Amino acid sequence: MQEPSYRRWVLPLLFLVLAAVPFVAQWLGEPFYVTLGARILIYALAALALNLVLGFAGLVSFGHAMFLGLGCYAVGILSFYGIGNGWVQLVVCIVVCALVALVVGTVCLRTSGIGFIMITLAFAQMFYFLAVSLREYGGDDGLNIYDASAFGLFDLGGSQPVYWAAWGLLLAASLGMLRLRRSPFGMILRATHANPRRVDALGYSVFGVRLTAYVASGVLTGIAGLLLANLTAFASPSYMSWPVSGELIVMVVIGGLGNVLGPIFGAVAYLLMEEAFKSVTQHWMLLMGPVVVVIAMLARGGYGRSLAWLWPPGQAPVKNVQASKAEVKEASV
Repeated sequence: MQEPSYRRWVLPLLFLVLAAVPFVAQWLGEPFYVTLGARILIYALAALALNLVLGFAGLVSFGHAMFLGLGCYAVGILSFYGIGNGWVQLVVCIVVCALVALVVGTVCLRTSGIGFIMITLAFAQMFYFLAVSLREYGGDDGLNIYDASAFGLFDLGGSQPVYWAAWGLLLAASLGMLRLRRSPFGMILRATHANPRRVDALGYSVFGVRLTAYVASGVLTGIAGLLLANLTAFASPSYMSWPVSGELIVMVVIGGLGNVLGPIFGAVAYLLMEEAFKSVTQHWMLLMGPVVVVIAMLARGGYGRSLAWLWPPGQAPVKNVQASKAEVKEASV
């Protein structure tokens, strides 16, 4: 049976709505909405990256905020020494995040379950306290960034440029994830969650596939950190803290594990709820906690599960991210 054609318009419609935010904010005379929207897009990009290991491979990384912080400090430290070239900052961000992810992944992927969670958390805390100890770069107080990243014809000074840069990167990353999910690599990656022994038996390296995904996820999260540094004009150790990693996990979970567009909806929902509750009380987490619990109980596949009819063909949320035996065999052809 052919899928309804309107499902193909979900992703374009989503990004058209997001593209309208700056214009609506200008019409309303509320520039704060652009800043909030940019923050949502940046965290959506980081959540999308985390979904690659959490949703596809079933690996609960409780230290992914480490890469977000590394991206921020790549901008902050280079700017501190007068290097404001955005391309240089981007290359440094990618190289540093890739190397750190390679080392961390090589260690933590030799474990599983609670061991993997604790090791990723331990590495994140190591970098957190390293940033705190760097007094020259602000230590616990953080590092102010006075010059925005300049990319030749444009720079990331102000919330508007950051918004459009985040919008473009999120769109590219979403399209890439859609293709990756259907690719042989994506099928094998999801199969490592379902039955790693069977994947090994088919001749694939579970460790190698997961490590590749972990490095790619770390680099993409680092790029989100680069954008965050330009949005806030600040690099802080708090960006590396475990609560930030927890927030990213919550965004992925409430949006739908293993779902390509789920992390975007999860980031939008989480950060909008946060802003709404903050406007009501300073103890907003007392309200946020029960809401997240209710979502987790009533929509085990994420709240996006209730919108399954909207998803593009083959992208509807499922109860789990386990790939079938047929998918693994197909990937091996």
